[in-house]
Amino acid sequence: MAGLSLKNICKVYSNGFEAVKDFNLEIEDKEFIIFVGPSGCGKSTTLRMIAGLEEISSGELKIGDRVVNDVEPKDRDIAMVFQNYALYPHMNVFDNMAFSLKLRKVPKAEIERQVREAARILDLEKLLDRKPKQLSGGQRQRVAMGRAIVRNPKVFLMDEPLSNLDAKLRVQMRTEIARLHERLGATIIYVTHDQTEAMTLGTRIVVMRDGIVQQVDTPQNLYNKPCNRFVASFIGSPQMNFFEAVCEEQDKKAVLKIGNDRILLPEEKSRALLDGYKGKQVIMGIRPEDVYEADAAETENVIESEVTVYELLGAEVYLYSDVQGTNMIARVAADTTAKVGSKVRFGFDTEKIHVFDMDTEKVITN
Repeated sequence: MAGLSLKNICKVYSNGFEAVKDFNLEIEDKEFIIFVGPSGCGKSTTLRMIAGLEEISSGELKIGDRVVNDVEPKDRDIAMVFQNYALYPHMNVFDNMAFSLKLRKVPKAEIERQVREAARILDLEKLLDRKPKQLSGGQRQRVAMGRAIVRNPKVFLMDEPLSNLDAKLRVQMRTEIARLHERLGATIIYVTHDQTEAMTLGTRIVVMRDGIVQQVDTPQNLYNKPCNRFVASFIGSPQMNFFEAVCEEQDKKAVLKIGNDRILLPEEKSRALLDGYKGKQVIMGIRPEDVYEADAAETENVIESEVTVYELLGAEVYLYSDVQGTNMIARVAADTTAKVGSKVRFGFDTEKIHVFDMDTEKVITN
């Protein structure tokens, strides 16, 4: 296995379009790195440059200690798993998994051993004689992974491998990929647009937008300490609530004024705001689970609003309401008595409030 180093990697197409801009990342051996972002953000292009399927316009790519910018894909010692499986329809599962080993003239007994070991890891032992058309989507994806495993590569590259599966299978396959990473101790780089997938699988996540890396961090830090409004909105489901507010001062603490409502911030967050934002407009962010139904005794940091949509998700309820023309979501317990048309007093956990600069959208305080 091996680590990777990407230094100042850029991809510029012949028409002048910059798909990836100054991408820098050090990937440790055995890490599970996720590239995540909306469609067209450059994540798959970056993966294809690592694979050698896309030419690097400028910058340096190392796998282990070797610079591989001009090395052919087959000589990079990587294995790639695509979203469309790319299995040979006329071959059975065994032959699909053994194909690359046969090309490399690996002895027959060794091929048998490696394929059977990969089949055992992926629970495919009973399916080795079947053709791809006789398999479910999840089984085909496991065969595609088995084909990658038998090559024993330095790095696994996975490009949205679960996007063709239904929701239940995706959850199941996520668990299997996480287990696979534990068993193989492999370096995996995984591309997805699904932030739930990213949060549950990655040791570190690279959030991209318009070809630019926004933040590289652990799932926990991305969720709790986003570096800008884009990361805050992209990570988390349902997404963070955002309000335009004016920063004022009261008793040496910062107050965020949203229309006629006022949210008093704790001392620590106040220091960062009062330093340069007094009297200025900012963006306040708070996650739905940090908005709750306030009791009658609470008078501070409470906003009253009418429920416009009620969504029951079994153990919890999402209450949607309108606050100063902005849609707000609160995640509350399933035993709530609120319903559409109810006037609800919503409280805010002020320790969990994030504040962003209005112009740059960079975080001021988390």
